[in-house]
Amino acid sequence: MTTFDDRENAYENKFAHDAELQFKADARCNKMLGEWAAGLLGKSGPEAAAYIGEVVTADFEEAGHEDVYRKLAADLDGKADEPAIRAKMAECMLEARRQVLEES
Repeated sequence: MTTFDDRENAYENKFAHDAELQFKADARCNKMLGEWAAGLLGKSGPEAAAYIGEVVTADFEEAGHEDVYRKLAADLDGKADEPAIRAKMAECMLEARRQVLEES
């Protein structure tokens, strides 16, 4: 193998590792958002767990986080406005990234 091949493999491995970490952070962020929203909606126990799952799977509708925002905005109508939801999304993403980086 040449140095170029080694470098190419290293970049591919780094890209795959970074993508995996981002996926984990996104999933953890969505779980945190689901827990927060479930609390605002007065859900607990199995009902809260099911709702958290709905929030996590809402992220698979399209690329980006707008699908999660739309779900939360629709569900939290009257309980949290757009700035509050977006602030919580940013807060959860920072915390999720921190936790994922600490674990890796």
